[in-house]
Amino acid sequence: MTSNNQETGLQEDAEQPLIYHLIELRDRLLRIVLVVAVVFMALMPFSNKLFSMLSGPLMAHMPEDSSMIAIEVASPFLIPFKLTLFLALFIAIPFVLYQIWSFVAPGLYKHERRLVMPLLFSSTILFYAGAAFAYFVVFPLVFAFFTSTAPEGVAVMTDISRYLDFVLTLFFAFGAAFEVPIVTVLLVWTGMATQEGLRQKRPYIIVAAFVIGMLLTPPDVISQTLLAVPVWILFELGVVFSGWFVKQGKEEAGEDTAADGYQPLSDAEMDAELDRIEAGEKD
Repeated sequence: MTSNNQETGLQEDAEQPLIYHLIELRDRLLRIVLVVAVVFMALMPFSNKLFSMLSGPLMAHMPEDSSMIAIEVASPFLIPFKLTLFLALFIAIPFVLYQIWSFVAPGLYKHERRLVMPLLFSSTILFYAGAAFAYFVVFPLVFAFFTSTAPEGVAVMTDISRYLDFVLTLFFAFGAAFEVPIVTVLLVWTGMATQEGLRQKRPYIIVAAFVIGMLLTPPDVISQTLLAVPVWILFELGVVFSGWFVKQGKEEAGEDTAADGYQPLSDAEMDAELDRIEAGEKD
């Protein structure tokens, strides 16, 4: 009876941390949903104005007698609603990343926490920079090209639903493409690649950048090039910073190890310890 009680107690002790983490995860997810909902409700009265701002780069290059159209019956309401929802999520990204960081941070070492935090901050800034680059640089060039190539006698009247899907695709494509430095640093930091190895693979990276531009952007040369060139430049920046980042991480890891008084075993000591464990299992 006592043995059963002890086993039950051990099971409860083992399950309690899992339940605690699940409860914490639920609370953080609810906070994320609540913040997105609050931002969405604050932006909803301005949904039509937000769509007018979003369509500004296209309307600036459309003929004077042209306008955007809504093919579906519910599109005049649903499209601004959809835009406001995506914008609320876009604005709440820093809070979402903070909640993810707060959930994961307790399981990291001190030097890992000191290094991951700048990566999260940098990734947020780079994503916003990619979206801003798409709106202020890519959209005017792409829409000017599209509207100028319309055949004679064809009225340029874009459906608002298709337009929203188009610009959201470009926003997320450029936002994700601007994360290349973070990916490069993580590859070197985790040991999956080396700084010198990435430099040697530069020609393949350039080709891959144009392939990514082909897959993530509409089928026109301008948007593909405007995505591929920044990806290449950001890759070069990531290679440069990855060496410093990894060096800094090793130094901080060594300081934490020395502060904890832990000394890793040498190869000979590790072999001896493994032999001792194997001998004990045989006995």
